[in-house]
Amino acid sequence: MTHDMTTGSPVKRILAFCVPLLIGSLFQQFYNLADSFLVGRILGVNAFAAVGSTGALNFLVLGFALGICSGFSIPIAQSFGAGDDAEVRRRAGQLIWLGLLFSALITIFAATWTDDILRITRTPAEIYDEAYRYIHIVFLGAGATILYNLTSGVLRALGNSRTPLHFLMVAASVNVVLDVLFMKVLGMGVEGAAYATVLSQSLSGAACLVFIVLREPLLRLGRDDVRPDLRRMRMIAAVGVPMGLQFSITAIGSIMVQSAVNSLGTAAVAAVSAGTRVHTLVSAPLESCGITMATFCGQNLGAKKLDRIRSGVNSIMVMCLIYCAAAFAFNYFLGSVVASFFIDGANEEILADVHRYLTANGAAYPMLAVIFVFRNGLQGMGYSSQAMGAGLAELVARALVAFGLVGRFGFAAVCFANVAAWLFADVLLLSLYHVELRALSRRWTAETQCCVLRRENASAQLRRA
Repeated sequence: MTHDMTTGSPVKRILAFCVPLLIGSLFQQFYNLADSFLVGRILGVNAFAAVGSTGALNFLVLGFALGICSGFSIPIAQSFGAGDDAEVRRRAGQLIWLGLLFSALITIFAATWTDDILRITRTPAEIYDEAYRYIHIVFLGAGATILYNLTSGVLRALGNSRTPLHFLMVAASVNVVLDVLFMKVLGMGVEGAAYATVLSQSLSGAACLVFIVLREPLLRLGRDDVRPDLRRMRMIAAVGVPMGLQFSITAIGSIMVQSAVNSLGTAAVAAVSAGTRVHTLVSAPLESCGITMATFCGQNLGAKKLDRIRSGVNSIMVMCLIYCAAAFAFNYFLGSVVASFFIDGANEEILADVHRYLTANGAAYPMLAVIFVFRNGLQGMGYSSQAMGAGLAELVARALVAFGLVGRFGFAAVCFANVAAWLFADVLLLSLYHVELRALSRRWTAETQCCVLRRENASAQLRRA
């Protein structure tokens, strides 16, 4: 099932694509929250802090995997928007080799450097062993993460956001069941949570792959399609790798902040872990809007519909800003209530820190919306390398907070690390968006004029003849 986003009302097309994606994102966040809830309630606050302390490191490695998979699907969206079905298949065929390559590279990295990075980030000694056991297993299952994100990314490139949702919902339910089985019944500790995550991710990825093979005629690949083509692989990697690096650069900044948080003690780690869980849930709709814009802009770039790109970006920003007001209210009034599900409600100091953290982040959600919409829009148009600069801006801001402010202002500085990062990134992204759109407009206008001149010259020659 494919959906062409280059025709019809931009708002209707965006919503039709975004709503299933949003439901899937929320469902994934709910099962991530359930995972954290079960860890905190079954294994205790130290185990919860241990799993939470690996969040930035997890984002560094698996965020890179998510980024490259999202980037690899963009050339497919552009070919689909241009109506070139043969090129869609040829590009999809090269993803098999790229997926295998990066699965191997990430697994090797995880097996080699996990221990060193946990020590560099000053993970507290009392939670170090559990943090290592959990994240090491998750990293060794990176291939499952790549499988799901590659297959679901290809389906979304063709405008199909519903099928990955269905498989994700089943996998999420399986993950919760396995959490209870492994941690409570079998007593496997944090390793049980990690195994449940990897197995459920494998299930959703395998289901998407089977669907593509059996039910998606456009992606019926022949021998020529899957034959290694270094030129196409380089072209696809040129889009995907900068997107992966964008995630990793952002994660390095988060690791710097996490290291500063770790130096404040286990209570601070628990507060940030709980606050991050709530923030990730509340900001999921903004992230879904961003993913939608990558496909929307990619297809419309292929169709050379620049005005439609502008209209779509403007429309979705209005929707995001309305949502941001509701999200801030949720963080302010209910955020610490939700966080109390992960940690003992008697920890009033931790919950007070969670409230401060969520209030500061919630007030800056409009800046986060700009990042998701404009960064993904630029990446969808093929400007992955330029958009990577936003990640560098975030890195600089988080480094300034981690090394310059946390030691002096403590947890209060941690609350504003994301705010500073989003502000730095917004300044760059908004400038890039307008510059690149003007450049595209001038280039396409020049190409159109050249075509008109060639046709006029050809007609004149025919008349003379």
